[in-house]
Formats: sequence, structure tokens, C-alpha cells
Amino acid sequence: MEPEEFDSDVLRQFVLAFKKGKLKPIVKSQPVPKNNKGPVKVVVGKTFDTIVMDPKNDVLIEFYAPWCGHCKKLEPVYTELGKKYKNEKNLIIAKMDATANDVTNDRYKVEGFPTIYLAPRDKKNNPIKFEGGDRDLEHLSKFIEEHVTQLSRTKEEL
Repeated sequence: MEPEEFDSDVLRQFVLAFKKGKLKPIVKSQPVPKNNKGPVKVVVGKTFDTIVMDPKNDVLIEFYAPWCGHCKKLEPVYTELGKKYKNEKNLIIAKMDATANDVTNDRYKVEGFPTIYLAPRDKKNNPIKFEGGDRDLEHLSKFIEEHVTQLSRTKEEL
């Protein structure tokens, strides 16, 4: 509830709207990026559902904090990872500032920074957390190769 004027009538209307299920949750969100064509897609609170929860794509999402040293160290590696998989039609490499945006799905718990999940296209409510490996190009690539629904074969593999 974000009333400009708080009085008994405003509160009554709010409670009635709540009981009828007519309220929309307030989602903390940075502005939606105007240009989101880089190798790593930027996700904000308002676009979490349309990007991460999109059933057409596997999404690797990093939740970060701008002040986090581990996140700053990961940034160039993560950008390189985005470039490596940029031609994969159904795989999105994404990141979200978890200090400035709400994560709108309880299955994506952020308890430290960075936190990385893979949201498989057919199991959006069962994300796979990246744990136990070094956060380098090799280990992140291996994680992707193991868990994505389907990767296209590259000329190198043929």
C-alpha cells in the first residue's frame, strides 16, 4: 500500500480491494532497459517473469550486488560466457541486481552474492543452483552443457 493520503477511507478501500483479490503486488524494479541486446541480458523486477520464466528458453541468471567483490571479479567471465553462447537460440545468459530489484519467484532464493541459477525451459519452478565449482568460463560452461534442455551442435563438435 502506497497511499499519498492515509486515512480510514483509504485503508477501508485497500482492505476491500485486498479481500476481492484486486490488488497487484508492488514489485521493486529498476527501469526496464531500453537496449538489451548485449551478450548478457539485464533482468529487472518488472521483466523477471517475461525473461527468466519464459517457457521457450533456458535461462542462466546471475543475481549480483554492485558492491560485491566476487561479483565484480565474475563480470568479465560472465560477459565472455554470454558471448560464447550468444548464438544459442533457446539459451539466455542474464543478470539481475538483486539489491535494486525484487525476485518475483520464491524458488530463486538469493542468500549471498553472486547466486547463479539455471532455469530450464520445462522446469521453471525447479531451478538448478550453480554450486561447488569455480566461477570461471570452464566450470560455468560445463554447468550449462550438463543442464540445459538442448544445445545446437557447433562446427567444432562435428
